[in-house]
Amino acid sequence: MGIFDKLFSKSSNEIRLGAPAAGAAVPLSTVSDPTFGTGILGKGVAIRPTGNRVVAPCDATVDLMFDTGHAVSLKADCGAEVLIHVGLETVSLGGRHFTVHAKNGDHVTAGQLLIEFDRQAIAAAGFDTIIPMVICNTPDFAAVTAQTAGSVQAGDTVLTLVKA
Repeated sequence: MGIFDKLFSKSSNEIRLGAPAAGAAVPLSTVSDPTFGTGILGKGVAIRPTGNRVVAPCDATVDLMFDTGHAVSLKADCGAEVLIHVGLETVSLGGRHFTVHAKNGDHVTAGQLLIEFDRQAIAAAGFDTIIPMVICNTPDFAAVTAQTAGSVQAGDTVLTLVKA
């Protein structure tokens, strides 16, 4: 049984979402952009990436894959609305340094590649490469808890949601 097979237990009220990227899991409050850092969009977690790939944190439908490839919005099979944003202000790169591997309407499975990005080139262009992952419909859950205990691999549990 792989890490992604353990993320969702039908017998539990808990839903576990995997890290969208390898790196260091940190509290969302450490993100310098106030839209993410103050929780305006919802609760979540952030990853300081060590790799160049973003994968689906759970089984979901791609609601919106941004043309620039810098962000993706997912409607998880469990009902969570998940926003994954690669870097801060990276929309201004106009798609440079991003390769998209899923499109609007695609059903994806946990661990499936969504976006590849050139972390070094993005950083060299002066952008923060942190990856916030936010549950945009946080009020639909009784709790959204981040696990921010340091280094994670893509797919390691970083968010636990409790059904309301």
